[in-house]
Parts: sequence; C-alpha cells; structure tokens
Amino acid sequence: MTPPRRQHLRRRTAVLATVPVALAALVGAAGATAPGSAGTSGAGDPYFPLSGNGGYHVRHYDLTLRYDTSSRHLDGRAVLTVRATQHLSRFDLDLKGLKVTGVTVDGTSSAFRRDGQELVVTPRRTLRAGRDFRVTVSYEGTPKPVTDPDGSADGWIPTDDGAFVAGEPQGAMTWFPANSHPKDKASYDITVTVPQGRTAVAGGTLLGQRTEHGRTTFRWRESRPMAAYLATVTIGTFKVEQYTTHDGIRVYNAVDPREASAAAPVLRKLPSVLAWESKLFGPYPFRSAGSIVDHAPGVGYALETQTRPLYDSAPDISTLVHENAHQWFGDSVSLTAWKDIWLNEGFATYAEWLYAEQHGGDSAQKTFDALYARPASDHLWAFPPGDPGSGGNIFDTPVYARGAMTLHELRKAVGDRDFFRILRAWTAGHRDGHGTTAQFTRLAERISGKRLDGLFHTWLFGKGKPNSA
Repeated sequence: MTPPRRQHLRRRTAVLATVPVALAALVGAAGATAPGSAGTSGAGDPYFPLSGNGGYHVRHYDLTLRYDTSSRHLDGRAVLTVRATQHLSRFDLDLKGLKVTGVTVDGTSSAFRRDGQELVVTPRRTLRAGRDFRVTVSYEGTPKPVTDPDGSADGWIPTDDGAFVAGEPQGAMTWFPANSHPKDKASYDITVTVPQGRTAVAGGTLLGQRTEHGRTTFRWRESRPMAAYLATVTIGTFKVEQYTTHDGIRVYNAVDPREASAAAPVLRKLPSVLAWESKLFGPYPFRSAGSIVDHAPGVGYALETQTRPLYDSAPDISTLVHENAHQWFGDSVSLTAWKDIWLNEGFATYAEWLYAEQHGGDSAQKTFDALYARPASDHLWAFPPGDPGSGGNIFDTPVYARGAMTLHELRKAVGDRDFFRILRAWTAGHRDGHGTTAQFTRLAERISGKRLDGLFHTWLFGKGKPNSA
C-alpha cells in the first residue's frame, strides 16, 4: 500500500485442494476449546481486536454479487467453505452495514443476529472440530466505506462510475462476510454482474464474461491463498488490455479512460518490473498480474490487491514497483499480526530504492543518507516501525521509510550476497503462508552466520533516532 497523500510517503471445490489449512490452529487459538463453545469475535490482534474471528478457518469464498451503479445498491450471496478448529456452538463473521436476509449452515436455516460489525451465527447443531461445513449468507444494501484510524477511507468506496474497492486493513467487511484477518487466507471465486458498459475487476484469472439484458457478468478466480483485505471487485468504465508475458504470466490491465494517457508509459514497464523483481525476490508467486487504474481523486492511495494492484490514478514507476513488490511481501507472505506491517511496507519501499539504484537513479545508500540526515525531532523518528501502535501509525512514514532503512542496515551488515539470499529464502520458505519479524530475524542470522538481534532491536524497536552503523 502506498500511504495517503496527506502523509509524507504514503498506501469451488476444485480450488480447495490448493489452499493450505495449516493455519487453522493459528486462527482457532483465540477461541476456547471446550466442546460446544462459541468462536471468539476477534482473531486476537491487539491493533484491530474485532477483526477476524476464532474457532474456524475459511478455505474458500464463493461470492456472487450484483451492483447497480446508479442506485449504488448491492445484492450479494456468499458461500463460505469452512473448517471448524474447535467444537462450535456459535461463530462470528465480519460484516458491516449491509442487511442480512438469510443464513444457512450446510443448507439448513440458522439463527443469526447482528452485533456491530459481527454477524453472529448459531447453527442448529454443534459443529465438531475438524469438520468442514458450508455457510451461505444472503445480503443486500448500499455498501459504504469505513474510516481508518489515520482518517482514510477503506472498503467499498463509491466513485462517479462505480466503486473503488480497497480493503486494507478492515474494509473487506463492507462488501462480504469474512474472517477478516490476514492470518486466515482462502481461495476465491467472485462473480459480479454490473450494468452493460461497466467492467468489474477482481484478482486472479478472468474465467469468462457474458452480456445479456443490459448487464454484464464477470467471473474471476484466485486459486492461491488470499487474505480478505487483498480482495477487490473494483467497478467502473475501463479500457481493458490483456496479454501474456514471456514468463507465462497472464496480464489484465483495466484503466479508466481519463487516466489512460498518463498510465500507459508506466504500465508498459510492468513485464520488465515483474521480471526484475523475480530475479531479486524469487519466482513471481502467482499466475496472473496486472493493474486497475481508476479515477478516484478523493481516495489518495494505491493498494496491493492480490495479482492486480489498485491505483486511484495513473501511477508513477516507483508506485508500480512498490505495489508489485507487495505480491511477494504481504500478499504471498502475509502477516500474522498488524504490528509486523513493516514486513510489508518496509520491504516494498526498499524495492523502490533498489529499482532506482539499478535503473539510473540514486543509490540505496544515498537515499538512506538523505533520510538519516533528518534531525532527531523529525517525524521519521516518532515511533519504532516494529511495533508502531494502533491508531493511524501503521501506514505512516516510519513504517515505510525506517522499515526500508532497517533492510539497508541489514544489507550493509551481511553483504549483498547474503542479503539477497535472505530475501529469496524468505519468499520461498513462507510462500502462500505467513511470517513474523522474529522468523525473519532468525532466517537472516542463519544465512549470514551473524548475530543480528541488536541491529533489528535498534532499527525496529528502539525509540528515537538510532545510531547508524
């Protein structure tokens, strides 16, 4: 994600076999384990205590949506294939602001109630631990965004021709019922019907589209595990470009005509950017790629929606590099807690520095030096990026810039050979899964053979301006 511009840097069954379920224990850990107990109303994240839920793991989402761009009305049907990680007498889903018209569990009508952003479901019978079950939620209404702690809009954001749908960190619940925390990842089928002339773009591969009776239906599939916040169904009037790269990656670009002229020179560089990032970070983790360039001047940020980043306007090359670096750092390798957000944003920012260094721009050292020259009173040193705190800090300057500075200090300490070995080992070892700061520290120490806990403590967790090595 690129940060909001007001800040200095700115933000089916066949598929199920591809989704690992090893994270079920992580997701269920927040809940009680007694037979017939209720799943918790949060995944245990201190920054967003109600995000996600305990007691189960969603393996697959099958979303069928119909959106009217004139009335801004959404009709939705979500079918979730779920595995219980404890005996469940009741469980929650995250869903905010939309009217639920029915809930079934394995085809049987179930009791439900609303409690703030929680949809509380009580099945007819207790669901036993280890059992797979299917939840169907029918809902409708006018989706609206939520306001994040930093004041930016998040979720389903209406535009003049459709909607800009960006879910980080808590916006997924504004348009579908979810276990909305990054540590619960699933595959997705998304079918969206919109007025003819509009395009609905999601992540993954376009399986097909058809137009009849004045409406067009688009069918998308993302078979790789994806966190709920990385899903999108951005809708608008778009010029569409499709091609396959030399590496076999299927590219789908959707660009608002008002942004097409400015976006074209940058989007032409996407294949070379992906090839460059693949050389540094390891093979591209998905089968599809592309860009969604909307005309949404009031949004103020871009987001690394999985396989197909979402931009509120034509991106520059640094933003393109940043959001696509997230496909490795944040999308394929995801967070288990929001306090580790530097693992996403620091890495994507450092990718910008590396790209500039290797493409005729400033060296990473020069960029580091310019930042380090800022006085101790500068906002850059306001809080440690390794645990920025709740509120608006997780998408603020220190997470991005000081996170990147941490990586540069690591590079200097271990040398280029080991540094890039660390990055490639990180993305390979945690592909389709999750990672923590402690795991990254241990990996760096193992590959380099050096004690690095002091470096990471100073740059990620120390207060104030660190002493540079």
